Amino acid sequence: MSNLLQINASIFGQHGASTQITDNFVRDWKAATNGEVRVRDLSRQPVPHLTEQSFRAFGTTPSDLTVDQRAIVKYSDELIDELRDADIVVIALPLYNFGVPSSLQAYFDHVARAGITFRYTDKGPVGLLSGKKAIVFAARGGVHEATPRDTQSGHVRNFLSLLGITDVEIVYAEGLAMGAEQRKRALASAESQAADVIRLLRAA
Repeated sequence: MSNLLQINASIFGQHGASTQITDNFVRDWKAATNGEVRVRDLSRQPVPHLTEQSFRAFGTTPSDLTVDQRAIVKYSDELIDELRDADIVVIALPLYNFGVPSSLQAYFDHVARAGITFRYTDKGPVGLLSGKKAIVFAARGGVHEATPRDTQSGHVRNFLSLLGITDVEIVYAEGLAMGAEQRKRALASAESQAADVIRLLRAA
């Protein structure tokens, strides 16, 4: 049985377009596979932004941690354990000001731990969470895919690759703020792509 971790990054929670698209996919995936789902909603469970104290805690020998630093590392470890246990990682990703939501970046900063989720080598960093598939549902008000404005897709792919997650598929729902007809077409396209992903996962 597969385990799926759903990460919702919309500030609008369940009302966000990216969340709704992702929820539909996860519902259909669960019905098709009977797999286990864990949801981390960053609007309801916000991850603290990286600080000097947390950054130093991540690089400190466990025996030298202060009480406050132990709490920081324990919280990070819990996030990493969720990620490590997942076979499939699904991210509901809205586009805010041409970048990833700050809540998602904070999450990234807490799961990127040298020696834990990746390690440095003489040839560069090597991810330690390989063997997973990531599916990103990118919801945008405008149309940005494959343009210089889309710095988001590359950033997410590069970050997941740092952790060793290189099997990444991005499903785009674009132009959601460009009129009712365009929104309808974009959602239908995303739904069709999501169904294709489920078929491929079942066949794997």
